Amino acid sequence: MMRFSTYSAAGETFYGAVHDQGMIALSPSFPQWPTLLDVIRQGGLDELQQAAAGQSPTHTEFDYEMVVPDARRILCVGVNFPDRNAEYKDGSELPRYMSLFPRFASGFTGHNRNLVRPPENHTLDYEGELAIVLGKGGRRISQADAYDHIAALTVCNEGTIRDWVRHAKFNVTQGKNWDNSAAMGPWLVPFTDAAQIDDARITTTVNDEVRQDDTINRMMFPIRRQIEYISTFMTLQPGDIIITGTPTGAGARFDPPRYLAPGDVIKVTVEGVGTLINGVEDEA
Repeated sequence: MMRFSTYSAAGETFYGAVHDQGMIALSPSFPQWPTLLDVIRQGGLDELQQAAAGQSPTHTEFDYEMVVPDARRILCVGVNFPDRNAEYKDGSELPRYMSLFPRFASGFTGHNRNLVRPPENHTLDYEGELAIVLGKGGRRISQADAYDHIAALTVCNEGTIRDWVRHAKFNVTQGKNWDNSAAMGPWLVPFTDAAQIDDARITTTVNDEVRQDDTINRMMFPIRRQIEYISTFMTLQPGDIIITGTPTGAGARFDPPRYLAPGDVIKVTVEGVGTLINGVEDEA
C-alpha cells in the first residue's frame, strides 16, 4: 500500500509518496492542495496514488516532518485500555464515558527527530498510539457508519510532561502541549477496511526494551464508538485527527517512574501502519 509523508529537503517542505529509495515529491504537481491537510479535505489521496504510480524518487536525502503539520484539530482519548484504568489504583470501575483532551500541531515533531525535554521539568514520558485522520466530516455519526469517515492512519508517540498534567484539577492540557514533546508519522496509510485496525497490535520500545504491547481490539472505547461519541457534541471535519489511546506501560507507571532522558530511543509500531522512531534531547 502506498504511503504519504510531509518532508523537508534542500530548505523546502514537500509532501509526497514514500519510495524504497526516497521520496516522490507530489506537492509541486498539485498546487491547489498546498499541504496534505488540503489533500485530505478534498478527498485527494486516490489522485496522489495515481500520480505516484511508477515514478522514481525525486529526493533521496530528506527529513521527515510531522505528517500533518498544519492539522487544525487533534483530539486524544485518554485511559482507553483496561490495564491503563487499573494503573490509577483508585478503585474505579471502567468508565461510562471516555476521557478527551486536545493537542495542537505545534507539540509534534516528525519521524527520526528528537523529542524535546524542557528545562522546566524532566518528567517527559512516552505513549504509543494509533491516530486516525478523518476524510469525511459529520455530526451524530453512527458506529455502523464511523469507518466510512476515516481517510488514513498514522502512528503517534503522544509524549507528555507528567508533572504538568497535575497543575490543575480538571485538565491535562498543560502537560500535553509542550513544543516538540510528541511525534506523529512517519506517514499516512490510506484506510481501506476494518481489517487494517480492528486487531492491530501497538508496541512501544525504549532502547529496545518492550514497554507497551497490546491490541486495538482491547480498547474500552473502540474507534467506532470514539467517532460516534465525539461527533455527538461537535461536528467533525475532514482533516480532524483522533489519537485513540495508549496501552499500559508508560514510564510514569513504573516504581520508581522511568522517564525519558537524552539519548533514549523510542520506537512505536502499529501493525500494518508503520514504526515511528524518535530520540530525546534537552531544549537548547
